[in-house]
Amino acid sequence: MKQITKAVLLAAGRGTRMRELTAEIPKPMLQVRGKPVLQHIIEGLHDAGVSEFLIVVGWRADVVRDHFSDGAALGVAIEYVNQLVQDGTGRVVELARPFVCEEPFVLSYGDILVDAANYHRLVDLPGDVQAIVSVKRSEDVSKGGAVFVNEHFELIDLREKPQPGEPTSPWYNAGVYAFRPSIFDFTAKLERSPRGEYELTDAIRNLAHAGKKVQALELTGDWADVRDPEILAQLNA
Repeated sequence: MKQITKAVLLAAGRGTRMRELTAEIPKPMLQVRGKPVLQHIIEGLHDAGVSEFLIVVGWRADVVRDHFSDGAALGVAIEYVNQLVQDGTGRVVELARPFVCEEPFVLSYGDILVDAANYHRLVDLPGDVQAIVSVKRSEDVSKGGAVFVNEHFELIDLREKPQPGEPTSPWYNAGVYAFRPSIFDFTAKLERSPRGEYELTDAIRNLAHAGKKVQALELTGDWADVRDPEILAQLNA
């Protein structure tokens, strides 16, 4: 069992579905219960033993840097890298390679809120597992990724936004992961998806199809994809 101490947080997007709310700040910096979504994530991971963070910034990177600086105020160390071209989550992970080196790491989208207890489960990576994919039941898989598992709850397939008539699954990709550096062997070989982006989910599927163990982990407690103003309003109600 390897305790993970590094995390990569994706905070480069503007979040156009938030409309005017993200005219001046990136979506992960929107406030939920008095602090940015990104801060909830950092504090939760820090409580689980993560001490080194890489934040991938893009739109209004200055807002993120000004708020968190080097992380000392939160008791962590924070570095930054700019995603200059928005060409998909698969390419973003490549940016983390120098930071990760040979260490395992947690990866989270900067707009995903989970019950902090889940981070403690994510940072313990069994020796034979190359990746952990968090999942939730009963979410609308047409809005994200459908995760297909075997009887050992290991991932055997992953499909982005399955259309009516396509195979589906009750397990929704919840957007928080743990990886060993072996994921880079697969992000490096990615080709553009039908929507013209390099998809992290394609790399994860290829990792599993190559015979590497990818464990699914059902999240407990509350979970939210802060994807639009309505969800933000509910969280702050």
